[in-house]
Amino acid sequence: MTDEEKELLEIINNGNLVGVSPKKMLQHGPSKLFLDAYHWHSPNKGIVASYSPTEKNIEDHFGIFRGVDQVEAFAQATVVSCATFSECRKKNYIPDQLKDEFIPAFISIGQVNFHNYLEAGDRFVSLGNITFYKWRQMVCDGRIYKVPKNIDLDDYFKDFNEERLLKYDISKDFILVAELFDITGRAIKIELFKKEA
Repeated sequence: MTDEEKELLEIINNGNLVGVSPKKMLQHGPSKLFLDAYHWHSPNKGIVASYSPTEKNIEDHFGIFRGVDQVEAFAQATVVSCATFSECRKKNYIPDQLKDEFIPAFISIGQVNFHNYLEAGDRFVSLGNITFYKWRQMVCDGRIYKVPKNIDLDDYFKDFNEERLLKYDISKDFILVAELFDITGRAIKIELFKKEA
């Protein structure tokens, strides 16, 4: 194990995802990664993470970051990131070791209500509240908000806490984009995806 991998394992076992690059946590390739940074994380309760859609993300869709992509971004920020972190902590793994055994998959999506839209260059945060976690399956509720211009998200969320997460207690300058319920993911054993020759 490299020094960088040991440092990541130390963070997983004793810390949280703030300051960790999402590229180190998720298996998604660069064209499917809708996550830029983690800003607050309570391993057993929830997370705040951000993304800014690119021109490529809105191509052929009227200049709008699609609702289905918002759901994917929220899922990556919440059930995928938080479950990966928790499974790695449980197994004393880094994510690269976990991906040799499991593939993250959507199990179900509950209700989603869209209130606003996102364009390329907008920045948004996903606030995810963990409502269930067992047997490598995680369920999150939450919201997506468009971030006001010129806000340092790390600074803004440095004193955030679980109580504020449950109340979605953030400034009215953040614009509600979507409410999401029962976003469910599960780590599926990789051999279930392999076909017999």
